[in-house]
Amino acid sequence: MTFSITAIAEKVAPAILSPVGSVPDVTISGWSIDSRTANPGDCFFALRGRLKDGHDYVENVVEKGAALAIVERPVNANILQLIVPDTLAAMQQLARKARERWGGTVVGVTGSAGKTTVKDAIASLLNVQLRTGRTIGNYNNQFGVPLSILRLPDDCKAAVIEMGMNHAGEIRELARIAKPRIGVVTNVGWAHAEYFDAGIEGVALAKRELIEELPENGIAVLNADDARVCEFGRVHSGRTILYGISEAAEVRPEELRLCPDGAQFRCLGVDFESPLAGRHGVSNVLAAIAVSMALGIPPERLRDPVRTLATGKMRGERSVRNGINIINDCYNANPEAMRSMLEVLRGTPARRRIAVLGEMLELGREAGTLHRDIGQFAAEQGIDALLGVRGAARFMVEGAVEAGMSDSAASFFESPEEAGDFLRNYVRPGDAVLFKGSRGVQMEKALERAFEMGVPHES
Repeated sequence: MTFSITAIAEKVAPAILSPVGSVPDVTISGWSIDSRTANPGDCFFALRGRLKDGHDYVENVVEKGAALAIVERPVNANILQLIVPDTLAAMQQLARKARERWGGTVVGVTGSAGKTTVKDAIASLLNVQLRTGRTIGNYNNQFGVPLSILRLPDDCKAAVIEMGMNHAGEIRELARIAKPRIGVVTNVGWAHAEYFDAGIEGVALAKRELIEELPENGIAVLNADDARVCEFGRVHSGRTILYGISEAAEVRPEELRLCPDGAQFRCLGVDFESPLAGRHGVSNVLAAIAVSMALGIPPERLRDPVRTLATGKMRGERSVRNGINIINDCYNANPEAMRSMLEVLRGTPARRRIAVLGEMLELGREAGTLHRDIGQFAAEQGIDALLGVRGAARFMVEGAVEAGMSDSAASFFESPEEAGDFLRNYVRPGDAVLFKGSRGVQMEKALERAFEMGVPHES
């Protein structure tokens, strides 16, 4: 979105322009909180973080050609500065004003798993009829949501905004900035449960805040396959659309056929082919179809965009190296997503199916049990080998052995690099290997060590 410098100063009052004097007739259309990605003409918000202070990088954005810096204290740099009491509050205030001025339709998306994929799928489908902006990447927190709103094109008619959280009240605050008319909840899982005394029930209440903040004429789009999410409709007086594989869903697949490289199904009278694998992949597509239906887009217009949906980076990416089928789902992990990807691995044709699974973080007091359950599930799915990586992942290995996997097929490693070194000499052509773990474990390092620092045996 574009604003003149004068308009920015008015909307983030109280503010002082420095140096004092005439303001150049400059329109700002680029917004940045990271000096490394700043562009000429940008407005840079000097945010204070736990480890870094944006004020220390103002000189860097000057070199990049930024036109304005919003700061909390004057900085010795050759750039026009807007001095405010709190740079984060100023960015949120400006985003709130920008959203009100724009007036388009916002679709808010939250959930314990799949929200980034669902966000991208919704935006892709809406684009067939409405120019649609979206959250870039996973900018879904108190910094990312206002920045995503400011970066929306002025002429878009709809925006899909992802909303994450790790404490109660966070989604409510984000919703009051973005003001969604449609709220989508993908699921409720154990992600971030360590921050809630009530465990997963606390997570559910936090996710429900998105639905509670919808206007009376808003639309709740809820996953019928998640019992907790289904109940969210009770707090919304407006329309609710249920999607999912359950018979209770209004938007559901018929004649569903899951394939290693996607799925085929019929929905709302239209035959679809999707490249998103697994039941969770189908669920993500159904959420996007449901939102499109809510905004009046005929389902037959969605056939082509569904067929061309793309997986995000490290979110189910597939590749083949030396005859080995690799599934890279390293971006993040929680118990629900782990189970879904193990089902995908089970359905992948292979000589052996190998799961390389990193620790799942932020699960709180149930971490040991939840990791053990995943190991048992892997064994029950017929996975041939399990490599657990770091911390509580050792309970996955124990669970797999307890469920019948042989000791020689279940191993624990202290780091992804160690797992990669082992895997490098273990995999053979014809194997399928799944890599998945929480972001903090950096499971992509195991993949890189196994496949980019040497060639696996050919026989």
